[in-house]
Amino acid sequence: MYAIIQIVALITQIIVVLVIVQFVIGLLFAFNVVNTGNQFLVQVYRSINALLEPVLGPIRRVMPDTGAIDFSPLVLILLLQILMIILQNIPA
Repeated sequence: MYAIIQIVALITQIIVVLVIVQFVIGLLFAFNVVNTGNQFLVQVYRSINALLEPVLGPIRRVMPDTGAIDFSPLVLILLLQILMIILQNIPA
């Protein structure tokens, strides 16, 4: 059981890092710090979006519309942290 919890923790950490990288690259594009002509960052951003969309899409459909601000990454991180707390407190 401990090995499964460690695997889930690793996957959780990877997803959180991807969400943060997606957020930072999005900010760089939004504030024109990095030009959208930078094909490398555009491709990284699209790849991360493709990886996270199956997880973020259902959260976006459930959440109310908040306009330009997308809170689904924050909700995803909170849900993953709650999952880890629950799994870590399961008696062995």
